Amino acid sequence: MHPNSPQRDFALQIVHQLTQAGFLAYWAGGCVRDLLLGITPSDYDVATTATPEQVQQLFGYKKTLAVGASFGVIVVIGNKQAGQVEVATFRKEGTYTDGRRPDQVDYCNPQQDALRRDFTINAMFYDPLSETLHDFVGGQQDLAIGLIRAVGIPADRMAEDKLRMLRAIRFAARFDFQIESLTRSAIETMADQLTVVSWERIADEFRKMLRHPHRSKAIELSWQTGLLSVIIPEISRNTNRLQQTLALLAAQRHPSFELAMAILLNTLIEDPNPLPVIKSICHRFKLSNDETHSILWLTEHRHSLSAPESLPLYRLKRLLINPLAPLLLNWIQLTDEVHHQPPVAYLFCETYLRNTPLDRLDPPPLLTGNDLKQLGLTPGKQFSHILEFIRQHQLNETIDTRQAAIDLLHQQNWLPS
Repeated sequence: MHPNSPQRDFALQIVHQLTQAGFLAYWAGGCVRDLLLGITPSDYDVATTATPEQVQQLFGYKKTLAVGASFGVIVVIGNKQAGQVEVATFRKEGTYTDGRRPDQVDYCNPQQDALRRDFTINAMFYDPLSETLHDFVGGQQDLAIGLIRAVGIPADRMAEDKLRMLRAIRFAARFDFQIESLTRSAIETMADQLTVVSWERIADEFRKMLRHPHRSKAIELSWQTGLLSVIIPEISRNTNRLQQTLALLAAQRHPSFELAMAILLNTLIEDPNPLPVIKSICHRFKLSNDETHSILWLTEHRHSLSAPESLPLYRLKRLLINPLAPLLLNWIQLTDEVHHQPPVAYLFCETYLRNTPLDRLDPPPLLTGNDLKQLGLTPGKQFSHILEFIRQHQLNETIDTRQAAIDLLHQQNWLPS
């Protein structure tokens, strides 16, 4: 079905060993879906009649991790190239009191296992030894017609794990599929229940949606189904703002979650001072410090390069040497593109970067705190002010030697005579 890879070979070996030991074993879920679509799977999952204990005995306790043993899941560890493969016992699940995880798990046969999965396209099994597809829920047909359909009764599947509502949006956007009408209706009806899901899981789905080239469709579907306003109630209900957001996200070429999130929040939030609002949303999503910093920096500087030719050199250089500058420039570029404006600011910055060597763009400082002490100054708050003054002149290219910096300090009467 697909070219070999170290992980594919490892997943095949696992199925072979389980089968040799007398167990039923298939590839399961997303890898089967991707193989049928002609996509190289990012990972492989195996489903088997072997219990977690039997899986560990067969592959050895040193090469397995019981990360989800209570739910019938064991991770089998391969070499560096092969990575890891999750091996799950075929299972049916009881009630979901908390809307996140089953209260109990019972082992079962493949057909019963398929019936507890989220969507038909994710509920198929493939036997790589006999090259046989096992599809008990019509997943292959839904793949062929481009449909995201819940397995069984949609409301029941969504009630079991409310995150499935957001996953339906992500899969529909990723594969450019439609959401089957009853499944979509269940999402629209139950959208406000998504908040029972942990923010870490919601944020993880958001990352996957916004990193994908089809991020614009994901946000449009989230808006239409009501999920977006549940997750981010601070957003505007203005459809013109939505259209602008969708156009910007569709034009975004950089696969950056932080850039997409900054675009989304800055375009859809009407507050004249969006920074505190966006900061609180990042905290609610429990984003990492780096993600939050990136989103806030992009927000703070989204207009800083609108007229780069008029900026003092020190400001222009500091913006352009920032690690986030490529994202900011991408935002400027796609904004001009969406508004059908010539990319004047973007081209100016690109040309300047191309023609300016790094030692001129970000040269080593001419003076340090130790230098100031050697020149007779007493350490204190004024050090940072003095060093910043010298740095600005250096970046503005009015001075370029240590002696010129010292002469400038003398001119300012900052050095003892």
